[in-house]
Amino acid sequence: MTNIFYGIYMIVVGIISIFTGEIVTFIMLGIILMSLNNINSTLKMIYKKLNQTEHKDEV
Repeated sequence: MTNIFYGIYMIVVGIISIFTGEIVTFIMLGIILMSLNNINSTLKMIYKKLNQTEHKDEV
């Protein structure tokens, strides 16, 4: 999923949380989603760096 879809997802869940009164749950889910997104991007960056050094060693 791209960041645009994350934004749309957060807006939809935010609107639903306003109607149900679960604002704190919405905030906590937002924090968890941002943390997981950050972990995912960091792991992708590490994977790309490891792949680049691995291919340099083969040549």
